[in-house]
Amino acid sequence: MEHDDAPPSSEPLTSPAWIAGLARRIDRPIVLVGMMGVGKTTVGRKLAGALGMPFLDADEEIERAAQMSIPEIFASFGEAYFRSGERRVISRLVGEGEAPVRCILATGGGAFVDPDTRALILNRAIAVWLDSDVDTLLARVGRKSNRPLLKTGDPREILTRLKAERESTYAQAPIHITSGNQPHQATVVAILKAIEACL
Repeated sequence: MEHDDAPPSSEPLTSPAWIAGLARRIDRPIVLVGMMGVGKTTVGRKLAGALGMPFLDADEEIERAAQMSIPEIFASFGEAYFRSGERRVISRLVGEGEAPVRCILATGGGAFVDPDTRALILNRAIAVWLDSDVDTLLARVGRKSNRPLLKTGDPREILTRLKAERESTYAQAPIHITSGNQPHQATVVAILKAIEACL
């Protein structure tokens, strides 16, 4: 007799029954980390839809809490102030001090770099590092104007430097998925398979 968690061998690993079984086994938030422009929000929304979980965007929650846009926060108070607020918001979203919240959470590019925020995510959630090459990141970040860290110089140079500086930190996430030019749905499938292997 087949169980919901184990689809027949003729079914793909991403069949609805398999995904439903995987969703039931996830008891913590899934937190997407990685560089700006890698697709954390877009992929996160699709992942949340597949698993039937709420999707949260840390940047949107920060803006709601501060009643200011992220560029405004950076301009008025600086990056250190922003990171402090980001840490508090992520702490609330992953349910620190309470039962873990089952959700998909997309974080800003620098969130996981903060040691306290990183420790919180690694302790309370399943961290997934979404990775892309600089050319892909550059093409994607060009579509938005709300990237304060890119306004201080040449975007390619800044992205290349930040990627090099942050990779060893992002690598502390237990799951590493490369998101290139393939459809976002292919990235979602890769994440689902990696989570299944982690549980």
